[in-house]
Amino acid sequence: MSSFRYIDLFAGIGGFHLALDKLGGQCVFASEIDLKAQAVYRANYEKSAMSGPIVGDIIPLTDPVVSALVPKHDLLAAGFPCQPFSKSGFQRGINETRGTLFYNIVKVLEERRPEFLLLENVRNLTGPRHTHTWTLILRTLRDIGYRVSSQPTVFSPHLLPPHLGGSPQRRDRVYIFGHFVGPERAWEMAGDDFHLPYAPVDGWKPDSWDLETHLLEDDPELSEKGEYMISSDRMLAIEMWEDFQQSVSPHNADRRLPGFPIWEYALTAAPETASDTPAWKSEFLRKNSEFFIKNAPAINNWRLRHPELSRLPMSYRKLEWQAGNLQSIWDGAVQFRPSGLRVKRPTYLPALVAMNQTSFIGTRRRNITTREAARLQGFPDWFDFGAQSANDSYRQLGNAVSVGVVAYILEKFLDITDTSLGDLREDWRNDRTR
Repeated sequence: MSSFRYIDLFAGIGGFHLALDKLGGQCVFASEIDLKAQAVYRANYEKSAMSGPIVGDIIPLTDPVVSALVPKHDLLAAGFPCQPFSKSGFQRGINETRGTLFYNIVKVLEERRPEFLLLENVRNLTGPRHTHTWTLILRTLRDIGYRVSSQPTVFSPHLLPPHLGGSPQRRDRVYIFGHFVGPERAWEMAGDDFHLPYAPVDGWKPDSWDLETHLLEDDPELSEKGEYMISSDRMLAIEMWEDFQQSVSPHNADRRLPGFPIWEYALTAAPETASDTPAWKSEFLRKNSEFFIKNAPAINNWRLRHPELSRLPMSYRKLEWQAGNLQSIWDGAVQFRPSGLRVKRPTYLPALVAMNQTSFIGTRRRNITTREAARLQGFPDWFDFGAQSANDSYRQLGNAVSVGVVAYILEKFLDITDTSLGDLREDWRNDRTR
């Protein structure tokens, strides 16, 4: 693609920057409020003459008017804050203060009218609790002249093969692509959906991902580094559930633990439910009770071997087995979640998040490293996080966009809509100067 100018809002550590530079872009402006992320962004990009400056909070630069510091550009990229829509938050949507940051993006679009926009957010943005928000976003963008698809594009890096920038991480995100055609045409074209399917690309099979081949560093000393080791309680929980699997699964014909969550405290002869117990919880309690009855001797002996169970956090006493007939937890990947200890096969990992839920690799007896987390997001191995803590880097990567997915879907959107970066049409130019 021909050279184009872009701005990077809510830039984090620059996932959009890496993807757009790869496609021939030149960053002319970036904004990120977090000082630590700013420092990482600056260290990696501002040394290049092709990069514009990174500044802080976008609000004073767009309210009440758009500052002259925000230059003209061809594409606006923004992974605007997802907390108002995330399942882990209160889901107040656009009514939450942080949700209104979308309107700061809109003010830049109104004033600078770039030819294209590309926005990213959590999948839940298009969920049933946010139908009004999704409709409002589309209406707002069309009102200011951008053709956007009513049908959302949801995509994940694990659907892309390695040669197209994919990575072994399931990270479902919504992408909104728009191109400026003027308000009248934007509404005329509102019924012309142009979304990408949620499906593997080029015949790729997501279960072909293999952590040993596609992700992990080879340095055996990494397992001894304190920042990648897990706490004694977490190690105890893994050992405890490993013993559970080895004790109970041989009693099942297919050596497979059940797919429903196993709650240690619910492994009883009769489910303890009250009249106000939600239906979903009653069902899980019933299944846990039935599982206990079938495996009572093995489970009772397991409890006797682990008197420390009672002092562990409740979330460590829950097991979410998503590893099929995997023979050992040590062969899988483990994630400590508020809902329990989740075990998966060593193909692709759950999404990185900006919380302490980093995946533990059983074969390595450690968490993934910051370099491995960066690889999950498509960041190159030369990327420099400086001297900051691993937790800061995990948090920044959890907030980042997937580099490979951004590059892939932008090219696909341009193909689908028969547009190209830098190809300004005469009527668009005229409308910009009115």
